[in-house]
Amino acid sequence: MGPTLDQMLVLSAALFGIGMIGTIVRRSTIAVFMSIELMLNAANLAILAFGRAHGVMEGGILVFVVMTVAAVEVGVGLAILVALFYFRDSTNLDEIDQLKG
Repeated sequence: MGPTLDQMLVLSAALFGIGMIGTIVRRSTIAVFMSIELMLNAANLAILAFGRAHGVMEGGILVFVVMTVAAVEVGVGLAILVALFYFRDSTNLDEIDQLKG
């Protein structure tokens, strides 16, 4: 017997909250990316928990799509981060104002 739906949703909410706080509080671009990934994984856990509770396994397909989007986000985000570091010599979000209009 595994974890219940309530336990999985509490864990998912806790992970999402930690990711949201990390996104808001941190100034390091890498830490913000990790926090966003934590929020995406929390959403994946919730999707799988609901799918398991209702006996529907199509949620796994949606989780696969979200994981693919997360992998693309990491690739594009790190490419932007490398370009910003090349031009600005910093990855601190407070010091990056190049994209402001």
